[in-house]
Amino acid sequence: GSSVKLGAQDVSEHPPGAYTGDICTDMLNDFGCSYVIVGHSERRIYHKENDALVAKKCIVAKQAGLTSIVCVGETLKEREGGDTERVIARQIEVLLSSEEGISALNASVIAYEPVWAIGTGKTATREQAQAVHEFIRAQLAAQDTTLADKTLILYGGSVNPDNAKELFSMPDIDGGLIGGASLKAEDFLKICDAAR
Repeated sequence: GSSVKLGAQDVSEHPPGAYTGDICTDMLNDFGCSYVIVGHSERRIYHKENDALVAKKCIVAKQAGLTSIVCVGETLKEREGGDTERVIARQIEVLLSSEEGISALNASVIAYEPVWAIGTGKTATREQAQAVHEFIRAQLAAQDTTLADKTLILYGGSVNPDNAKELFSMPDIDGGLIGGASLKAEDFLKICDAAR
């Protein structure tokens, strides 16, 4: 009777089969997962996952009835170089460029995770985060206003009990994708309270 839903940190782009080490959608469904993260910056960096692979995983997850949490975000070098919007647009465009991708996005959540703020203790100001969330929503609206209106866009860059309320008060920030702070029950509960 709990409202808690299970999610996974990654999914294979392959169908069930001999792909040793991969976790396919069937396995996630067997465990009752509802969500799966695709495109997390650590997967992009350490496993060399590109935008096309992230899109494929999102599409495969949608076909299996899973809700993807599609992560997008820029590095510190990209931000300081003024490339934030170009990077975010590129990461989303691969899904917006096909009917299959748009259909998958319709069943997904987007999480903006500035790579420079993950696990560093640094966080974007609420204005910086809002600006990127607004840009993401505008990218979706250029394709389909209904998609833009209904898509949840989460912020995931060192959210903590001290900054959660002001981040979540911004008009285009619909919640958070919480990492390290979720490991401390008291902090996580305070963040949940801030989201109400």
